[in-house]
Amino acid sequence: MPEFYRSVLRPLLFSGLNLDPEWLHQQTLQWLQWTDLDASSFVRTVMLSQMTRTYGFNNDRLIQKTFGLEFTNPMGLSAGFDKDGQGAAVWPHFGFGFAELGTVTQHAQAGNPQPRLFRLIKDEAALNRMGFNNQGSQALADRLASRQNQIDRPIQPMPLGINLGKSKITPLDEAADDYRESFRRLRDLGDYFVINVSSPNTPGLRSLQSVEQLAPIFEALNGENHGGKPILVKIAPDLADEDVLAVVDLARESRLSGIIATNTTIRRDNLKTTILARTGNPIADEAGGISGAPVRARSTEVIRLIYRHTGGQFPIVGVGGIFTADDAWEKITAGASLLQVYTGWIYNGPIMVRRILEGLVDRLDAAGLDTLDQVVGLAAK
Repeated sequence: MPEFYRSVLRPLLFSGLNLDPEWLHQQTLQWLQWTDLDASSFVRTVMLSQMTRTYGFNNDRLIQKTFGLEFTNPMGLSAGFDKDGQGAAVWPHFGFGFAELGTVTQHAQAGNPQPRLFRLIKDEAALNRMGFNNQGSQALADRLASRQNQIDRPIQPMPLGINLGKSKITPLDEAADDYRESFRRLRDLGDYFVINVSSPNTPGLRSLQSVEQLAPIFEALNGENHGGKPILVKIAPDLADEDVLAVVDLARESRLSGIIATNTTIRRDNLKTTILARTGNPIADEAGGISGAPVRARSTEVIRLIYRHTGGQFPIVGVGGIFTADDAWEKITAGASLLQVYTGWIYNGPIMVRRILEGLVDRLDAAGLDTLDQVVGLAAK
């Protein structure tokens, strides 16, 4: 099956049919939603059971206990794939140990003009300038609350994160109120929350990574966090090392629970793709963030930097360029306790998570170690 996806299905979807990546993405989400909510109970049960058998992999040695939550394995779906929670109940059946919904904003917004999602096949990468397109935090809250009440369609337990962004119409000096309102609406429906100040596709958003502008946002969410939900912050790979550490220090002082390293990059160096075929423009002239293989090395550098700076005492979720078990092992040994994938999952297909988990167990055996927790930060110590 993995060979079929890579040799037949992926070339057909990526090139042969010339399908718009965003359209294909939306069709996938609609299918997931249909499977969960609209298919008959019999069809739903059969489909989800088959998915679990094909893509699931359970091994107690992979269990991770991080920021007060237990994860059956370290592999999570990154924010950006399921912005509005359409597949929230289905993700465990793809083998994920957790999933992060969003990015969601206080106000519903259409995002940037299309086309806004592109594949850079030669680079095993994607370029997106989506612009936080989503139905708004209240719509997500309503969908999750409604789904939880459907007792005839059980949900497999799994930690669910919610990624929060700033609405485009909200001025930067009112950002804290914007994040706070979304958090207030959703705080009882997510297991952890992420402050996203690092997307390059909302004007001015990355300026919120400065300590002066981050502090009020942290304070606002802490003031609403009556249930003590874990709150993390997601940073860009393009920050200088000293700025990364400044954000980490502030996050620890503000009693946040961890950090996600990293978001997409605005760098364009060392790419094999020089012209974006869809537009005919040089890749250097195209706006947006790049994910996938080009982010791999810098993401790992940032993870190692944070781990060493904090002595391994501040949980890190590693994301960026994970395609194989080797990539995952590298990030864990650099200091990540949990991992997230998106672009690699699109390129390698849904069997990728299982293959990585099987590979991690093989590497534990080769290293003579009992649990994945023993691996975290080995290469950074």
